[in-house]
Amino acid sequence: MVDGITERDSWTVDDARDLYMIDRWSGGYFDVSPDGKMTVAPLQARGRRVAIRDVLEQAMRDEGLKTPLVIRFQDILHHRVRVLNEAFAKAIAENKYRGVYRGVFPIKVNQLREVVDEILEAGRPFHYGIEVGSKPEMYAGLAVHTDNESLIVCNGYKDDAFIRAALIGRKLGKKVILIAEKLSEVRAIVRIAKEMGVEPEIGVRVRLVARGAGKWAESTGEHAKFGLSTSEILEAAAILRDGGMPQAFKLVHFHIGSQVPDILIIKRAVREAARYYAKLRRLGHPIEYIDVGGGLAIDYDGSRTPTDASMNYSVEEYARDIVANIADVCEEERVPHPHIVSESGRAIVAQHCVLVVEAFGAIERANTAQSIVPPPSDEHKLMVTLREVNARLNESNLLESWHDLLEVKEEAQKMFELGFLELDVKAALETLFWQIAARIRQETKKIDPAELPDELAALEPKFGTQQICNFSVFQSLLDHWAFGALFPIVPIHRLDERPGLLSTLVDITCDSDGKVGKFIDRTEASRDTLPLHSRNDEPYYIGVFLTGAYQDIMGDIHNLFGRVNEVHVFLDDDEECGYYLEETIEGNTIAEVLKMTQYDTHELATRVKAQVDAAIKQDRLKPTEGMRLLAEFERGLKDQTYLSW
Repeated sequence: MVDGITERDSWTVDDARDLYMIDRWSGGYFDVSPDGKMTVAPLQARGRRVAIRDVLEQAMRDEGLKTPLVIRFQDILHHRVRVLNEAFAKAIAENKYRGVYRGVFPIKVNQLREVVDEILEAGRPFHYGIEVGSKPEMYAGLAVHTDNESLIVCNGYKDDAFIRAALIGRKLGKKVILIAEKLSEVRAIVRIAKEMGVEPEIGVRVRLVARGAGKWAESTGEHAKFGLSTSEILEAAAILRDGGMPQAFKLVHFHIGSQVPDILIIKRAVREAARYYAKLRRLGHPIEYIDVGGGLAIDYDGSRTPTDASMNYSVEEYARDIVANIADVCEEERVPHPHIVSESGRAIVAQHCVLVVEAFGAIERANTAQSIVPPPSDEHKLMVTLREVNARLNESNLLESWHDLLEVKEEAQKMFELGFLELDVKAALETLFWQIAARIRQETKKIDPAELPDELAALEPKFGTQQICNFSVFQSLLDHWAFGALFPIVPIHRLDERPGLLSTLVDITCDSDGKVGKFIDRTEASRDTLPLHSRNDEPYYIGVFLTGAYQDIMGDIHNLFGRVNEVHVFLDDDEECGYYLEETIEGNTIAEVLKMTQYDTHELATRVKAQVDAAIKQDRLKPTEGMRLLAEFERGLKDQTYLSW
């Protein structure tokens, strides 16, 4: 075994698929080519495969872009929209359902204009709309929304300006539905609608007893941040009636959190919400829609289990269960079938985006060099002890030998702190310590993992290598830093070679939290290291997959590392390579991120010039050299924030 990877006579790309579990999380979009490159099939079996490394090289060669680089495969957005809408259409047909599906994309999941535009274009045949949750999103939504048969659903807390903007949409003939999060919003909508002379369409968010699961469970249930209780819903209806707008009550809404892993949770919530719809409808309220919110999950780790990073259902099962359960309740209550709205975001955008980073250096956690620092002629007693431990080490005393090693290490450290241990001796002790530890680790591989003591099992991660990658976790993988979200991570080339290094990824920020130290695994738990290849003289590129939801938009400019370069890719059979780069967007420059943090770059240059002038007057710089340094400073402000070579 080499660093936890089973030795065999040969290594194939099938082994790589298995090691990185590509078949399990890829959703049919990603695979490995015979020459060891990660590929993408944006239309799955209906289109061709493209090597991600080839796209990277073209972007670098033709567009001058460098890593870190986000590659957006825009055809995946079109495919995901089609898959979701077709799943609901099929479920509606199978259940003889008498309403229609009108999905909306929650733009908070990825507000980037190119992403939203592509989703709306893909959704046009299905009248697929958008969901907005803030005033800025409301204004953007009004402008980009052009299909008046599709919905604009307005969530979140609202002030008068938010409500007025939404009612402008009503004036323009759009189906804008304002979701009331509290009773004061219902009163405000009635008041402003009368002022503007427009008929509003209003929904209420129901605070269900049913709760979500996973990281977002606390945002749901009876004590959720948003939504109305049963008595408040009835009061809201009374406010509309008293305001002369009973016909404005159009929608019942609920939300049980993001990334809901278990289909049973969704079923329970849908039935509870459907019961609210049915009872309200029987009271005479002209409700037309039931909005099941978001929550449609993505299988990040490939485990296909009801865990935070996975799901135990498919898009098709999700649609069938929603349609069937609403229909069942409506038949029991003898009320019309409502139109169904869902707010799936993660399931639409996650797969379309790949972050490519370059590993440009490595830090070994354990010194396992083969050569030992030559000891002094009069060998230290601790060196003698270590050699004795090494001599008697065997399969039967592995744990005892490890304890002996730790004792010597602790004693050596105490002696060094007291000044009784010279550097050459300390170096020799550390080297021999890790060589003996490596022997122990190798012997543990012969033991059944179930019988291996925890202390010895914990040896494996100590021999991992930290791969230094040119990116910022805080900018590009904020969810991993914030709450340990898992993303599939795979080298985008050399997959026809056996990886020999158990690794973690560290970024270039000056922060110890700037790292990726948890990776997907076949079990429900994560693993602490990822098998990667030893770097050779060629660049080594690693892909972080399924990053299209939230990561693009929630980044933090920690250390003033800004947005990364990105390239948008479309399939095209007329192109020899099968695709073309539709648009490239350069990442933030140093000047741009400085401006975000209130630094005026002209003022900065002026201040540096004053210092250069002073240095010239003091004869510390020659005028020509001073002007050259100032020009170099000003030129550097135009550089991007990440490292470049």
